[in-house]
Amino acid sequence: MLNAALAIIHDEHRSLVAVVHGLRYLVREMREKGEGPDFKLLWAMIYYIDAFPARMHHPKENAYLFARLRLRTHEADTVLEELEREHASGARQVRDLEHALGYFEADKPDGFEVFATAVEKFAEEVWQHISVEEKVIIPLAKKHLTAEDWVEIAEAFGENGDPRFGAEPDHEFRDLFSRIVNLAPPPIGVGPPHLTSGG
Repeated sequence: MLNAALAIIHDEHRSLVAVVHGLRYLVREMREKGEGPDFKLLWAMIYYIDAFPARMHHPKENAYLFARLRLRTHEADTVLEELEREHASGARQVRDLEHALGYFEADKPDGFEVFATAVEKFAEEVWQHISVEEKVIIPLAKKHLTAEDWVEIAEAFGENGDPRFGAEPDHEFRDLFSRIVNLAPPPIGVGPPHLTSGG
């Protein structure tokens, strides 16, 4: 069950990172090539970030992965507290993105720069957060958690039902995610190489 649980967690992380890469890519295309904004796509991407990771993935991490790790060791307590604070502030981060996109869509003179700055800030926060989870928390979990812990974690995450592939899949949402993956760089997607924050 350890492998099943980790596969789901890693896949959910990849989904979020793919969407964030897609957002950054669209911003770069607008800045460097003068591409016009596709507001429908941008809103849908932010909806994905809000609807799945913030409301489903993070609460499951808190209630199962983090809680079980606390039971088995105090080695990660400080890091877990910080990650949980970041989870709690996730809704605010998404609202900031929404407000910036609304400002941009309202055709304000500095709308693009406000949105671009918000996307970069959000992207850096997401990547730092996921990096800590994957490089610190998951190795500690593999070291300390029991087989029974992993069964519980796998079952909990297995119930997430990513809206891309739910029992009644939303085909428009699946198409959207496919489009996002086509923008995201390898190894996450099949789009152009990763653009670093430096340019």
